[in-house]
Amino acid sequence: MKVFIENEAGSSEKNIFNEKALEYKKTHIVSAPYPFPYGFVLDTTSGDGDNLDCFVLTNKPLSSREVVDVEPIGMFEQIEDGKEDHKVLAVLNGEDWPIDKATENVLRKFIEEVFSLLPDKTIFVGRFLGKEDALTLIKHSQDSKGSTDPHASNQSPK
Repeated sequence: MKVFIENEAGSSEKNIFNEKALEYKKTHIVSAPYPFPYGFVLDTTSGDGDNLDCFVLTNKPLSSREVVDVEPIGMFEQIEDGKEDHKVLAVLNGEDWPIDKATENVLRKFIEEVFSLLPDKTIFVGRFLGKEDALTLIKHSQDSKGSTDPHASNQSPK
């Protein structure tokens, strides 16, 4: 699976791209630094109409505009202003990362902090789920032209 990196770990800059054309639009400063590289899964559309969002759980520096091959390992549920905006959790091919309470807490804290200055937004972070749920989400989010990811095409909906 390929992920386009929008925002670098440790940065408080949120880069905005036209996600379908991969064209840079602008940058905003957010109230908390990204804990992990953050971007979106190519050739997908999620419940909010944008590409499916993805945190890449790694200590390696990844640059904005970089496209990386990743392996999905989980996801978490997020509802933003009543729209599904779930997040895929992935690792670089060949890496491992536990989705444990510490990782969950880092991500929950980031979401809480980054939206704390936006009182008009309603955000709910739900359950953290495993790889099979992530693969199902990715499959259901694939654009009509399809994906070359062999894992996504082999999963049946739950």
